[in-house]
Amino acid sequence: MHTCRDCKQSFQTELALELHRDTCTKGQLFCQVCGDRFREAEATQDGWHYDCPDVECDGGGLQEDLFRVEDIRTATH
Repeated sequence: MHTCRDCKQSFQTELALELHRDTCTKGQLFCQVCGDRFREAEATQDGWHYDCPDVECDGGGLQEDLFRVEDIRTATH
């Protein structure tokens, strides 16, 4: 069994898991510099270094400028 680390859904094959990762909404990242949301795959080419995929944004690094959507808490007034 292969399990998505973000949503904990299980899959029979590794291919099914890889296809799921492209659409998993819990796997999205949020850039606190420009405010964009995007898939993790869009933010990295090698799986180690992460940058905001917006060419005009300087946001980079997990837990520096890029956060997982479920880690973001909304502010209340």
